[in-house]
Amino acid sequence: MSIQVGDTLPSDILLYKMAESGPISETTQSLFQNQRVVLFAVPGAFTPTCSQAHLPGFVVAADKFKQLGVDRIICLSVNDAFVMNAWGKQQNADAIDMLADGNADFVKALGLDMDASGRGMGIRSRRFALIADNGIVRWLGIEEPGQFEKSSADSAMEALQHL
Repeated sequence: MSIQVGDTLPSDILLYKMAESGPISETTQSLFQNQRVVLFAVPGAFTPTCSQAHLPGFVVAADKFKQLGVDRIICLSVNDAFVMNAWGKQQNADAIDMLADGNADFVKALGLDMDASGRGMGIRSRRFALIADNGIVRWLGIEEPGQFEKSSADSAMEALQHL
């Protein structure tokens, strides 16, 4: 079963981002505690829909999210921190935390993992977005395979205006 609105996000999972010294970890608790966070997850960095629509939508809307009280925007993928860092640079995603869930620990804990082995990609994240206040899920948009609507920046922005 996947995470639902009203649930608390897992707090003890490590996610990774790049620093000058290399990959560093941050607990999910520190990512969400005392903050309003918009997190969106993609099946893979540099993949078509993720690179042409999903991440760019959040890059363009980053200032609007901040104006609506969002403390942090996170892009998550089951990739490594090096890939997420390179993708973020290529997409000019300076206002977005590009985080790696390399072993899919977080998306598995959410029940939002998928097996893309048939396409040579292994375990990946389903495409989704959520809004969390202090680690509590307030809105959740989960896509069906091959779809991109519920987890878009526009959908998250619309939801945020009604929270």
